[in-house]
Amino acid sequence: MENLALSSAHAAAFKESESLEGKCAKIEGYDFNEGVNYPQLLKSMITTGFQASNLGDAIEVVNQMLDWRLADESVTEDCSEQERDQAYRESVRCKVFLGFTSNLISSGVRDTIRYLVQHRMVDVVVTTAGGVEEDLIKCLAPTYKGDFSLPGALLRSKGLNRIGNLLVPNENYCKFEDWIIPIFDQMLKEQVEEVFLCIINGCNYFLFSFLFPLFALFIHFPTSCKSLMFPLTDLSWKYENEIPVFCPGLTDGSLGDMLYFHSFRSSSLIIDIVQDIRAMNGEAVHASPRKTGMIILGGGLPKHHICNANMMRNGADYAVFINTAQEFDGSDSGARPDEAVSWGKIRGSAKTVKVHCDATIAFPLLVAETFATKEKIPLETNTL
Repeated sequence: MENLALSSAHAAAFKESESLEGKCAKIEGYDFNEGVNYPQLLKSMITTGFQASNLGDAIEVVNQMLDWRLADESVTEDCSEQERDQAYRESVRCKVFLGFTSNLISSGVRDTIRYLVQHRMVDVVVTTAGGVEEDLIKCLAPTYKGDFSLPGALLRSKGLNRIGNLLVPNENYCKFEDWIIPIFDQMLKEQVEEVFLCIINGCNYFLFSFLFPLFALFIHFPTSCKSLMFPLTDLSWKYENEIPVFCPGLTDGSLGDMLYFHSFRSSSLIIDIVQDIRAMNGEAVHASPRKTGMIILGGGLPKHHICNANMMRNGADYAVFINTAQEFDGSDSGARPDEAVSWGKIRGSAKTVKVHCDATIAFPLLVAETFATKEKIPLETNTL
């Protein structure tokens, strides 16, 4: 009986394995005996395991996104004459949607994002109010490195605001107010003039909208300020390269505070969000025959806004999410790509990956092995 029990226990402990040879990659890390080779180090992540492998997978998905051309697809019967032209097919790239939360603009990731829009490597940008205002504020005054453990009451007494381990002096927002209120005045003046023109032309309605209201900033600020901002800010390069920027929560931040304060001077300034959502969804709906890809840093409004727009075209073809949120509270921020597949926001056949990691770590590494290794995209492309 004892031998039988031992045999049974042995069989249970050493159950025969199915062979994985040739089916799965072998786990191997980077060998520093070979010296320090950063591209090889990053390449090795795909076989390192855990989130390193997810980052390696994300690098592969983004490279597939950037390498795709319409020429890779078969010519179908419903293709237009232009779509049958081989040179044209070689020129048509994937339409890349980039989304990010405001804390990343507060951090040094702002410079990575600026690089992408400076060289027109992405096509559509979605961010929060903070993602807009922090970019502009950094042109007026810097953000500083602090510590996560600095006590809030002490910082409040010193007029310092904490974003994680970053510090933003309250004075920065005072400078922002001094700069932006005159611009709101000018925007209001133009709206009033537009209304007057509609009235004298016999119009019985008025619709005044901005694709993104802050584009007006780059028309109206003084030349001295323009020379300061154009080399430095994400928004200036997005404007210069005609990359549309969408902010579904424009009032949820310092911009909202400024609009609130401005409303006491005049309550007539109008921002039309209906035209904004038409334009945003149109970026996805009219992307065809291009494929679409999503790179989303963090969660919240930017993540859902991009996913929801792509639902209008039956889903994106590529998706990379980088965030630290978990899915078990039902939040969209923490949802993995497969949940978006159920809504039709990502195609069932799409290449997708979620990297559970702080984007300040993962995103610069991803860019180093994707966008930064590609030939810079000429500004005349991606105009479809």
